[in-house]
Amino acid sequence: MKKTLAIIAVASLFAGANAEDKIVIKGSDTLGAKMVPQLAEAYKEAGNEVTFEIAAEGSSTAFTHLQAEPAGIGMSSRNIKDSEVETFTAKGMEIKDWTGAYDMIGVIVNEKSGIEGLTLEQVEGIFTGDITDWSEVGGDAGPISVYTRNTSSGTYKSFQEMAMNKRDYGSDTQKMAGNEQIAEEVAKNANGIGYVGLAYTEKDGIKAIPVDDVELKPENAKDYPIARSLHYYTVKGKLSEAGAKFLAWATSADKAAEIVERVGFIPVK
Repeated sequence: MKKTLAIIAVASLFAGANAEDKIVIKGSDTLGAKMVPQLAEAYKEAGNEVTFEIAAEGSSTAFTHLQAEPAGIGMSSRNIKDSEVETFTAKGMEIKDWTGAYDMIGVIVNEKSGIEGLTLEQVEGIFTGDITDWSEVGGDAGPISVYTRNTSSGTYKSFQEMAMNKRDYGSDTQKMAGNEQIAEEVAKNANGIGYVGLAYTEKDGIKAIPVDDVELKPENAKDYPIARSLHYYTVKGKLSEAGAKFLAWATSADKAAEIVERVGFIPVK
């Protein structure tokens, strides 16, 4: 009987260790579609015996995830809102912010478009619906097809704040689930325009255009008018040991910085 109990205790110990070594990361598509999965693979290849569960469903879901699973990690391409902080505070939770990378939101058009640049004011006019034909901004006559992220996206909110003076999107804008979907639609539509994170601007069929005469290049990040930071959020005192080790590596290791840059974002270092 004692031997049986000992076996059960050892089995429970190993089961507990396995549970602790699963890192759950949810939130932003901008981080979660490419960068974080590649960081996770490199982290495991470096000899860290962990498993990952990664879900890229929009920045807003990072915070609902952390309320349900406070030992996990949330990904967000925008800063946490005051109202979200208040929700955590009301539950006795305190949020910690980790900067994961820097990004520039590229305004993209079809590669066949004659548009070679726009002012920030013109970008605002197009995405709010004030400007509806390409001839109004120096292009060939034709209705503008506008593609945006959906409302749960941090990029949706960031672009609204930085490029649209916080105005509402036009009623005819077409909402997409992720960066890659916007790039695909613009690549298929000669009259299309959209926005994507820096890491998603190299797709065939599209081109990222200068805004206010500033080209979309990492070295121009300080001058580009639609630039931002990308974040990991955790609940203080609740993050698993495995999660804490991964985040420390992902935000400081040279190898992690190489991956961030290779994916197309700007490393913190």
